[in-house]
Amino acid sequence: MSVLETLQATYPARYYATLDTPCAWYDMWVYSSVDGLPPVSQLFPMTSEQWAAKGGNVGTKSMAVVNGQLVDYTPPVVPVPLKTQAASAQSWIMQQANLATAMGEVFTADMKAYAMAINAIAGGTDTTSTALPAQPTDVMTASSTAAAT
Repeated sequence: MSVLETLQATYPARYYATLDTPCAWYDMWVYSSVDGLPPVSQLFPMTSEQWAAKGGNVGTKSMAVVNGQLVDYTPPVVPVPLKTQAASAQSWIMQQANLATAMGEVFTADMKAYAMAINAIAGGTDTTSTALPAQPTDVMTASSTAAAT
């Protein structure tokens, strides 16, 4: 029996998807042996149309087998912890502080309050907030020293 005949006897369909989420793909006719391939019982047989819809041999469309159907897979959104969001916001605050210093300006009262709130969240002293405060629209104002010159 030829390799292709062995593959066809073991795997009646040419194309398969794994039952993982998202799934991996197999075109059984490209293999030279069945060694190392998953058992057919652990695979979802695909039609030529399904194979083409996922992009054929070069397509890597993210899909999964759900309730016996091959469907598009969208990974779940991983929430970013508030403390991590605050640490990222601190980078923006530092950029603004550097810019203000270079321009001889100072933070507005709103920006100072924002920076303090972000620092409290990032530092863990504010444990009750559930969202970051909105970034202020007015960040800098001319310092009294710069305004006097």
